[in-house]
Amino acid sequence: MKKWFVMTLIVSLFVVAACGGNNGGGGNASPTANNSSNTPTEDPGNSGGDDTKLTPEAGASLVIWDANNQAAFLQEMGAEFEKEYGVPVKFEEVGNTDQVAKLMTDGPAGLAADVLLFPHDHIGSAASAGLLLPNTAFEEEVVSENAEKTVKAITYDGIMYGYPRSVETYAMFYNKDLISEAPATFEEIFTFAETFNDPAKNKFAFAWELQQFFYNFAFLASQGGYMFGDDNTNSADIGLNNDGAIAGAKLMAEIKEKLLPLNTGDIDFDIKKGLFLDGSLAMELNGPWALADYKNAGINFGVAPLPKIGDNQMTSFSGVQAYYVNANSKYPQAAQLLARFLSTKEMQMKNFEMNSLLPSNEEAAGDPAVANDEIVKAFLQQFENSTPMPSIPEMGSVWNPITSAISEIWNEGKDPKTALDNAVAQIKDSIGTN
Repeated sequence: MKKWFVMTLIVSLFVVAACGGNNGGGGNASPTANNSSNTPTEDPGNSGGDDTKLTPEAGASLVIWDANNQAAFLQEMGAEFEKEYGVPVKFEEVGNTDQVAKLMTDGPAGLAADVLLFPHDHIGSAASAGLLLPNTAFEEEVVSENAEKTVKAITYDGIMYGYPRSVETYAMFYNKDLISEAPATFEEIFTFAETFNDPAKNKFAFAWELQQFFYNFAFLASQGGYMFGDDNTNSADIGLNNDGAIAGAKLMAEIKEKLLPLNTGDIDFDIKKGLFLDGSLAMELNGPWALADYKNAGINFGVAPLPKIGDNQMTSFSGVQAYYVNANSKYPQAAQLLARFLSTKEMQMKNFEMNSLLPSNEEAAGDPAVANDEIVKAFLQQFENSTPMPSIPEMGSVWNPITSAISEIWNEGKDPKTALDNAVAQIKDSIGTN
């Protein structure tokens, strides 16, 4: 999970390199499929309801790609779908961040799955290449059932493609045996560190994966920095070196001095996890993907929204995991029905029960089983204060320059404005907006 947010660059490279070969697989995609033939067909024998808009093609069978941790859920729900529609569903394990790259070659070759599941920030590359079927049949339901932020995340260039399944962002984990309540502000964290920090003994009040811009973005954005203008759609407007972003970078330099005197390469996901598990780290930034390990380890921990920076609520990057339909599927009607079936409130609740995924459906998020879970509630509160990852292909040009700039600021003490100005210039050169 922790790697999905850095893969946009890899996907963009595949767009250039995907002219040859394929990776195999057992999909039903048709290399000669014509998107104009994928228009929903009304079923005259039914009368209303989400599942009555389309009729599965005769003899349809479907393949769905997802990560291994969804195997049990998809096998069980695939059997339910077959009972209801008479269409068998086969699960194939393909990592979420690998799917668009694989679709680039396997989709046109007729080897890709009919239904895919990947984070929304990969939409731009796939949609621009014409590999996704727009979600027109169930657009109205998606809009009515999900928050505006979720709907925007699965929409690219004014067209909805996704069927949202779950949301994810990071929040603040804290060890209740070390600090009884989560600090509401960074000033409180600094105060706590005065009596807790002991770097010589690898004992730290607060930490995160320093080399990951996915987390570092929160510091630049919480005082006015931003990725792209116009709701992250305008790549000509980059806000990573404005006054707010510079203020955030200066705060990071202060955090290094007072809280975390390490280099960016000295602390990664596994090191941070180890420190938290052995009681040497009181607070950290992490996402729902860490819950299972911490619960299984018996750690007495809590989760809270990110602390304020001054008067500003700290924002985070967020993602929406959604199902998508392969534009080259031989069975687009059945594939759309499956994507919708798996993304309903009922299915999201089942996935929450089985896998602790945070529902995107607002009614599901309000269900007592979800709303009364203090950990889930904290993540959903933070999601409300989050910024969805940009889905435009130009995001692939951001990662290396901004990561290098933050490393220079953190490791070498470089002037924040100079480092961020240089990073933005490199980004603009890369995407051709200078």
